[in-house]
Amino acid sequence: MDKPTTENQEVPVVEAVTKTTCPECNAARPDPSRVCPACGASPMRADEKRAREDEVRTEDLEPYLALRYIARLFKVLAVLLLIVLIGEVVTGIIVSGFGSFMTLIVEATRLLVVAGLLWAGGDITLLLIDAGHDLRVTRILLGRINASMHEREEK
Repeated sequence: MDKPTTENQEVPVVEAVTKTTCPECNAARPDPSRVCPACGASPMRADEKRAREDEVRTEDLEPYLALRYIARLFKVLAVLLLIVLIGEVVTGIIVSGFGSFMTLIVEATRLLVVAGLLWAGGDITLLLIDAGHDLRVTRILLGRINASMHEREEK
């Protein structure tokens, strides 16, 4: 049986515990007001829109897989050219001795320039991926701003 309460007694309140997931890593987050223990994402406020799943479109979350493969391909080709360069220098010295040194310097310079351009192409591709992520973040933030402005107009 429950005891009758008076004004001075405190009545315990049972709060409903809701499972919150981290918007960054989708791990269970027992306390959203603290840093995510799984990925270190920043704390969330109770009214924060990141906690809602329906605000981000799926096309905003697609990765740039093709660009990553192209960047990796460029860097692998640059490394292969350096291996070819080493093989050419070793073969030239073994076959012709140091008499072919000037020819080897010219060929080595050409291969180094092409390998450097390929490596730079891979880095530029990674830069394009980062620019695409920034564009997506801007699109999401503009959508949030637009939604909040429409919410204010309705009030």
